[in-house]
Amino acid sequence: MPRPTAAAQGGGTFLKTATALQTLTLFFQSVTAGMLLTSSHGYLMHDIGSKVMYAAAMLYVLGTFLAWRPGGGSPRPVLYATGFLLLASAQVALGVAHVPALHVPLGVVMFALSTLALARALDPRSLPRPAVRP
Repeated sequence: MPRPTAAAQGGGTFLKTATALQTLTLFFQSVTAGMLLTSSHGYLMHDIGSKVMYAAAMLYVLGTFLAWRPGGGSPRPVLYATGFLLLASAQVALGVAHVPALHVPLGVVMFALSTLALARALDPRSLPRPAVRP
């Protein structure tokens, strides 16, 4: 079985870091959402966190692309990450529009999806494999 190239390994490390950052920022957002109810600083922290979360979602897309491209494997993770970025866009729009009935449940779903993506990224069996060349 061929070993992954240095580029593929670097892409995998970036993907793990980006996925962990995304998951942590989503957890932070849940904490600051609770702070909105009890603290005057909650809004500012949640607003700043939303921008960091959106940037983390973009890094997640980049990470999946970097992990996919060198090995030539399936582009499916890139599609999932792009879908997640679309969810993040909807989440931001719902937050700006002050629609908590959809904003809060979508945040819970996003945290669950990101946690699953992180578990998959950290699983050694799910490392990107290079394409088999004859």
